[in-house]
Amino acid sequence: MSIEVSNESGHEVDEAEFAALGRYVLDAMHVHPQADLFVRFVDTATMSDLHVRWMDEPGPTDVLSFPMDELRPGREGEPTGPGVLGDVVLCPEVAATQARAAGHSTVEEMLLLTTHGILHLLGYDHAEPDEEKEMFALQRRLLLTFLAGR
Repeated sequence: MSIEVSNESGHEVDEAEFAALGRYVLDAMHVHPQADLFVRFVDTATMSDLHVRWMDEPGPTDVLSFPMDELRPGREGEPTGPGVLGDVVLCPEVAATQARAAGHSTVEEMLLLTTHGILHLLGYDHAEPDEEKEMFALQRRLLLTFLAGR
């Protein structure tokens, strides 16, 4: 499994921790060991540009996901096929603002957003209430079990 983490944001990021989270989530979702994931941290100007270009919405956002091969979760003993899962792009500055409002650390917020972004790459969404309930419960379980194992 290839997980590349790139920090272009100017904020301190423990790239190894985010690679470990990515590996944990992909393993838990039974994604093929030869799947590729790219996690990129960017500044607010870059995120604003991406948000306008891809979502037609102004200003920076917290996380964007760009799926490539449209891989979906596998099952125990039946992983997905190999391929490029895609890119998760995060903005630490937006994450820091959200973390303060939520009452937890910026790192915790970025770990949550990374998990959220990976689930989007795997086809999960939260547009409908039942989808949101499923995705957010899975996101919470994955993040909590990752943090418990650190």
